[in-house]
Amino acid sequence: MKTMYIYEPALCCETGVCGVSVDPELLRISTVANNLKKQDVKIQRYNLNSNPQAFIDNAEINQLIMKEGVEALPATVVDGKIVKTQAYPANGEIAKLLGIPESYLEAEPQNEGGCCCEGGCC
Repeated sequence: MKTMYIYEPALCCETGVCGVSVDPELLRISTVANNLKKQDVKIQRYNLNSNPQAFIDNAEINQLIMKEGVEALPATVVDGKIVKTQAYPANGEIAKLLGIPESYLEAEPQNEGGCCCEGGCC
């Protein structure tokens, strides 16, 4: 099975439910990632704020940021190859890139309320 890594810009939290407004794209990608993990699909998200070492350890991502800056993020890597930059892949793209049914991605997002960040970033 293929492995997907998503390298994200510095974020307060990965779900998009922090702060004044909810970022629907962050909420979507968070829901998709959680659903994929439930299906035992290998997907990992790295936030520049909380996982800077992951950006250093991946030579291609490091080179991308040095060349294009953090504006290139989010960047999606599948099996070691950068497949998309500057935006999250759409659900159909994710299914195609991973060779999985789109049904693996489906679920309603659930807002449990409150801030997801320790120390309160809101």
